[in-house]
Formats: sequence, C-alpha cells, structure tokens
Amino acid sequence: MNTQNQIQEYIATHADQKRSDLQTLHELMLALMPQCRLWFLDGKDEHGKVVSNPNIGYGFQTINYANGKSREFYQIGVSANTVGISVYILGIEDKNDLAQKFGKDLGKASVTGYCIKFKALKDINVDVLKLAVQYGIARSGGAC
Repeated sequence: MNTQNQIQEYIATHADQKRSDLQTLHELMLALMPQCRLWFLDGKDEHGKVVSNPNIGYGFQTINYANGKSREFYQIGVSANTVGISVYILGIEDKNDLAQKFGKDLGKASVTGYCIKFKALKDINVDVLKLAVQYGIARSGGAC
C-alpha cells in the first residue's frame, strides 16, 4: 500500500470529529508543503511492538545525533492521541521558541519544545498554527 493510501486509511479509522480535523490538517499541510515528501509511520518498531501513536509526516530533514549518527525524518508530523491531536514541528533548536512565539495566540493548546497539542481544531486559531508550521519549516532548512 502506498503512503497516501496508508494516510487515508489511518484518517478513516477515527471518529467523525477527529477524522474531519485530521483530514483538514492533512490538506493544510499538503497546501503548505505541496512538493514535499509524505511519510506514514504506523507507530511500531522493527519488532512490531507499538512504541508510539501512528503519525503522518511531511517534508524531509536529516537529524544529526551527538553520537555522530544521522537519520532521515520528517519536518512536520500530525498524530491523533487519546485526547485530541498533536502537531510536531521538528528542527527548531531553541525548545522555547514555539511556546514563546505562538503559544498565547494558539487558543486552547499546550505547546512544548516541538509539539502543539489540542483537543479539536475548533479550539485553536488555525492561522497561528499555519504560522508555527511555516516557522518550523524555515528553521529546519525548508527542504522537502
């Protein structure tokens, strides 16, 4: 199954409101990053053990670790969780940036170093979320 089909299947597994919000976010990310690589991670490790929620990724970056190893990964991620949705904005070096620059204007969302978590899209200012995503893309090199 190709990545786009995996993403659509993942979105379809959720209840009405979350499914609608995930589809809207997917379309938003595709509009912001139209030529970028799509990812789908099922949340399982190489042994088939569930280690995270499934997530959709957009873009491309190389993460360099302190031990000298590197890994290809996405720039922006979207994932459903038990209470709502998480948007991951990776590649921002200062872990206070998201909260300081966007936290107060997002609405009902919690913001950590690289994650914006909210219950439903209706609870946040989507225009501010777009700005946060664009900020993250620029900070991670803007590559697709």
